[in-house]
Amino acid sequence: MGSKGFTLDDCGITELVTAVETLSDAILHGDLNAFADGDVLELMKTLETCKRRLSALDSRLIVEARDRSLPENSGAGKLVPFLRHTLNLSAHDAAVRVKIAAECGELFELTGHLRPAALARTAEAFEAGAISRDHVRNIVTVMTHLPAGLPVEARVETEAILVDYCREGLWPDDLPRIGREIFARIDPEGTVFNDADRQRKRGLILGRPGVDGMSWIEGWLTPELRASLDAVLAKFARPGMCMPEDTDSPTVVSDDADTQVDSKVLEAAARRDRRDAGQRTHDALLALLQPGVDMSNLGTHRRLPVQVTVTMSLTDLERGAGLATTASGGHVSIGSALQMAAGTRPVLAVLDRDGIPLYLAHGRRLASPGQRLALIARDKGCTHPGCDVPPDRCAAHHVIDWAKSGPTDLTNLTLVCDHHHALVNDSDNGWKTVMLGKDSPHRGRVGWIAPKSVDPTGTPRVNERLHLGQRVATVIDSSCRRWDTRAA
Repeated sequence: MGSKGFTLDDCGITELVTAVETLSDAILHGDLNAFADGDVLELMKTLETCKRRLSALDSRLIVEARDRSLPENSGAGKLVPFLRHTLNLSAHDAAVRVKIAAECGELFELTGHLRPAALARTAEAFEAGAISRDHVRNIVTVMTHLPAGLPVEARVETEAILVDYCREGLWPDDLPRIGREIFARIDPEGTVFNDADRQRKRGLILGRPGVDGMSWIEGWLTPELRASLDAVLAKFARPGMCMPEDTDSPTVVSDDADTQVDSKVLEAAARRDRRDAGQRTHDALLALLQPGVDMSNLGTHRRLPVQVTVTMSLTDLERGAGLATTASGGHVSIGSALQMAAGTRPVLAVLDRDGIPLYLAHGRRLASPGQRLALIARDKGCTHPGCDVPPDRCAAHHVIDWAKSGPTDLTNLTLVCDHHHALVNDSDNGWKTVMLGKDSPHRGRVGWIAPKSVDPTGTPRVNERLHLGQRVATVIDSSCRRWDTRAA
């Protein structure tokens, strides 16, 4: 019986819980082979929405437990240990649930007043099943790191941007990247996260070897070191490279050998490769640290030298603040990017206000096609809708096929990952690519036309995922000008 004298039976909740259990049993033990493919997909989507709504209900129950002082009454004292003991959760899971409940729940304050949800728009989408707990967790992380002095209107608009993108299909692990773009716009001088803070945090620790001789490693890498590692690992940690137990596997060459890798040899080695991504990274670093390796001449990857590639907008360059993007999808501050470009290592590309490559520069050892640099700057990765593969894992694709007299010009080229490259063909199930003209809101970008079985309308679609930063920049810059005008 609850504190107000009602039981679960009085509210009909017991019947509803029983119905959920019955449904779960029916699906778990039912014969799914009888369902058509479309029915299976629809069931998966429906159940996911239900699970999300139940997660939102979970947050409401956590708030209710807090208001009733259940943690104190149980002897646990606080919500996190209370949830761990009551629901058998990990410390991390319990802490995440409590944090979400605190930001998305309506809480009674000490004064007895009911405080509305701090992230009302997020809570609404969560309760509707439109976003998942992981979405909410990442939104909460971004919102709690916003500057304390940010106007309320700015906070509300920032939350709206995040929630709307999530509703449109943004993945939860995309949110930190969008958060970085937002911070770069509302905090261009780096008062929240700056290079000095990152330098203080940097470090790597190698633990003592265990009884099996293996050592653990942990630490924090600066964006510059991460960009440098990404550039090297994109080539040497790819499937088929640097396999220590395979003598036919391509590896890092000595300073007196040919740096090029035979593509057919690599493809054959990749088919034999059974390592996971972590093992490939380990083996690549081991190969790079062998005596005789010329680190200044590591050959090419996707027709570019193994070097850091950095792109930035003209607007950010002019104001000396904001973020630059690397070919692996990472970010470095504009100041750090310019310092790197002053040396001989990185490739630097500057984009105009429409996102079109304006300037290309490189270190003195660079001997790569300027077209690929421009593609990296313009496309930012695979252009297939929804794909998030970065440029260093993409090939240059002819929009109009080479066999059909398609020119090898920038206006007929785009970046495509290997998986989506294989989908482009002239069959009924094949995808088509087109370059969008000046009448399109996405002029100069590549549109993908799905097979009629996927989209009967044949409407060209673009990949918004890798261009979300530009969309965020437009909204935030407009908002900032509006706030400045009101303040004046």
